[in-house]
Amino acid sequence: MNADLQRLIELQRLDSIVLDAQRRVADEPARLLALESRLNTAREHVASAREQLAQSQAARRDIEKDLAVQQGRLSKYRDQLMAVKTNIEYQAMQKEIAFAEAEVKAFEDRILEFMLAGDELTAAVKQAEAALASEQKAVDADRKALIAEMSECARLIEATNAKRSDVIRGLDPKVLATFQLVGSRKNGIAVAEARDGICTICHVRLRPQVFNTVRRGDDILQCDSCNRILYFVPAAAPTASPAATP
Repeated sequence: MNADLQRLIELQRLDSIVLDAQRRVADEPARLLALESRLNTAREHVASAREQLAQSQAARRDIEKDLAVQQGRLSKYRDQLMAVKTNIEYQAMQKEIAFAEAEVKAFEDRILEFMLAGDELTAAVKQAEAALASEQKAVDADRKALIAEMSECARLIEATNAKRSDVIRGLDPKVLATFQLVGSRKNGIAVAEARDGICTICHVRLRPQVFNTVRRGDDILQCDSCNRILYFVPAAAPTASPAATP
């Protein structure tokens, strides 16, 4: 294979490594925001659960106040019952007592409902708080992993650029210029494998003469469709099995 073509293949491999690392570095702010969003969502669930519990407790206290008022009236009516002198007064007081007892019973039933609901809401708060604690640990671990990944990306970019400089020094300047021009127009992908008569990047079929020349690997040829520099990887020769060896 042409020496410059071999260098271009290696250069493309190195450039792809750098591009991938640079994309990951560029994505860091968005990934950090996503982690913070996860935490905010968990915090909102906790706040919502606590607010529902607080509202339930406040409503229960209001009913307890109403119950205390009605119980006071009931006690007053019972005391007054002992002082009535006529049957009409007695019947009227009995109606007041019955009404007050019904009101007390209704308030007590509602308080019981709030107590049961309060137990569920308290459990929901604990569950949301546990979920927040778990998410906090997960986010902290993801942040730590992201920091390590960014450090590795920086190291990888530096090391790969050093190798890239070595490859570039051995390249024909005109070939390098072609590579750089195509890469700038094709999102950094300037080299493409030709396989089965097709450019594997743009998927356009090559002219037979062009494909045959690419297969020989003696010249620098470009795809007629996407202008990427083409190369061919010969199929590996089959390995003879021990049983087939004479």
